[in-house]
Amino acid sequence: MKIGIYGYGNLGKGVECAVKQNPDMELFGIFTRREPSTVKTVFCDTPVYKADDVLNYKNDIDVLVICGGSATDLPKMTPMLAEHFNVIDSFDTHAKIPEHFANVDISAQKGGKVAMISVGWDPGMFSLNRLYATAILPNGNDYTFWGTGVSQGHSDAIRRIEGVEDARQYTVPVEEALERVRNMENPELTTREKHTRVCYVVAKEGADKAKIEHEIVTMPNYFADYDTTVHFITKEELMRDHAGIPHGGVVIRCGATGKDLDNKHTIEYKLKLDSNPEFTASVLVAYARAVYKMNSRGDKGCKTVFDVAPADTINVSREYMLAHML
Repeated sequence: MKIGIYGYGNLGKGVECAVKQNPDMELFGIFTRREPSTVKTVFCDTPVYKADDVLNYKNDIDVLVICGGSATDLPKMTPMLAEHFNVIDSFDTHAKIPEHFANVDISAQKGGKVAMISVGWDPGMFSLNRLYATAILPNGNDYTFWGTGVSQGHSDAIRRIEGVEDARQYTVPVEEALERVRNMENPELTTREKHTRVCYVVAKEGADKAKIEHEIVTMPNYFADYDTTVHFITKEELMRDHAGIPHGGVVIRCGATGKDLDNKHTIEYKLKLDSNPEFTASVLVAYARAVYKMNSRGDKGCKTVFDVAPADTINVSREYMLAHML
């Protein structure tokens, strides 16, 4: 299947690498808002095209992986492209997923395409684990902790603020809260009690730092509900101390079974990632395969990871799955 990449930042580079690891896929090319001749790709043979020309290639691409930011890019890009391509994105503003789903579904239904949204590790892999754990232990509570790690979406949201040159945002779990959950105390925790957010910001020369800090800590859906600390540092300090993009987290469900609910159980799924964008890209590419298979069977409309059969994500035979994975 031929894969296209729309947008070429860290996530797009991760998708470029991931496609190379899947022999049933071929990278058609990268579509960028920059001048194509100025773009340096991971692999020197990867074609680069102007984003404005993407519709010229709608018959050449099986799945278009949209690698934009959730704050401003994906709400526009995914509905726009879903009418013309099978698409997949990593939209991660949890509070706005239903709205994004509805907008994308209209376009995908109109074009007869499959559009899958909010694919990655959270939302995505963590979403699946929350669903499975709840199905197995209906009498219980879910807890999700992220970090310590760099959030691409939150860092991108800071970089969109006027006066910001670059930024990294770390999500940090509150260890006391995490231990209470693992001890099966079943605590009721507010958003603020579970995580803190730490931001390292490079301000442009002459920028109003107080205004930037205020916009960060009051930003809805991103920082307003958390204890957020903002550090202003130099570009050199950012590159020296915060060049990597690690992340991870855990999903935990604590539940009980039995006549008197006296047997306690804990399900925990944990990720520790050296590269947040590369892991997210790998999830996107696996589910791009599912998008292709689903549309080939005549399916259309907006989908999430909840709608995908596990066998559709992998490039092995059913016989292999039965013999080695079941």
